[in-house]
Amino acid sequence: MWRLWLLFDPRRVLVALSVFLFVLALLIHFILLSTDRFNWLEGPHHGMTASEMAPLPSSAK
Repeated sequence: MWRLWLLFDPRRVLVALSVFLFVLALLIHFILLSTDRFNWLEGPHHGMTASEMAPLPSSAK
């Protein structure tokens, strides 16, 4: 195993690994924020919007 670190610079490997894990964490969080179920900032959208609501039927008098 020690010969592997003779091929690669440990500082570059650790920096590259840190950057990769940070980008992966950002990607996962943005994917979760784009879903309705796991959006913890805006919450779930269970209510209907005005365009989805049907007008009330007129009552016959």
